[in-house]
Amino acid sequence: MVHSRRRAILGLAAMPLVVASAFAQVWPIKPIKLIVPFPPGGPTDTASRIVAQKLGEALKQPVVVENRAGASGSIAAAQVAKSAPDGYTLMMLAMPTLLAPHLYKKAGYDTTKDFTPVATIYDLPIVMVVNPTVLPNVTDLSKLIAQAKAQPGKLNYTSSGAGSFGHLSMELLKQIGGFGMQHVPYKGGAPAISDTIGGQVPVMYADLVGALPHIQAGKLRAIAIGSPQRASMLPDVKTIAEQGFPGYDAVSWGGLLAPTETPKEVVDRISGEVGKILADKDAQNKLLKAGAIANFQPPAQMSQRIGQDYAKWGKVIRDKGIAVE
Repeated sequence: MVHSRRRAILGLAAMPLVVASAFAQVWPIKPIKLIVPFPPGGPTDTASRIVAQKLGEALKQPVVVENRAGASGSIAAAQVAKSAPDGYTLMMLAMPTLLAPHLYKKAGYDTTKDFTPVATIYDLPIVMVVNPTVLPNVTDLSKLIAQAKAQPGKLNYTSSGAGSFGHLSMELLKQIGGFGMQHVPYKGGAPAISDTIGGQVPVMYADLVGALPHIQAGKLRAIAIGSPQRASMLPDVKTIAEQGFPGYDAVSWGGLLAPTETPKEVVDRISGEVGKILADKDAQNKLLKAGAIANFQPPAQMSQRIGQDYAKWGKVIRDKGIAVE
């Protein structure tokens, strides 16, 4: 009798695993939504559409991209966090959305608890640029820092906004480099680049994809890359680590998330297909044209990356007292 009861209890305990396994075997039976928490046209949106098309072909169900912009992606993220964990709702995470809970008092979600990591998709290099007319002698990072130290508090820089990744990356560099520059935030990368070209603000920490055409046209001068490796689009521009700051690492990136408790078999299936997609030269080249570098990492590695970046940049935000209304 005791043994029968024990077998019954063990059988009940195993039922969720059996149900999840059966669900994963028939999944997907309907279209999948991929939520992009930013407007159409940017690198996150472009990367999402490249992956969505190929993922839909692999899964034999449409993967439909929906743009839900606002508040650094936190509006969309809060909605996705509350979605059914059935594999039919995914979100493309980008650095602003990863860090929004540090910046907004009521972001509405916890980046590290409310989602299941699926796969990283891309790295997005960031680049420090100067206006070559306003700062003709600033050809590398050491010269910029020397200029900043010679004019304490007078040299301004811009980014795509308060709390943007460019803003945080420059604040980290200022902290470890012992120099000062005043941040002039803009609402978006395009107007910030426009005013850097116009000379209103002489320095910008920008997404490479947005700055590259102006660098190539000679309107902006690239003096440093934030990532640990040089960017293939600007192979002659040294990294910040190469210019006297070993270990400096500022890489914006994006990847797929699902609501927490999404079945592991479903997550692994999507991750496996994404790995195949990003191993394909065609997908890599399409991402590169959008200014992004394909970088696949499976769930465990993505989870580790989320935790490390959430802690690292959260400390910068707290140390500098950065907040967004």
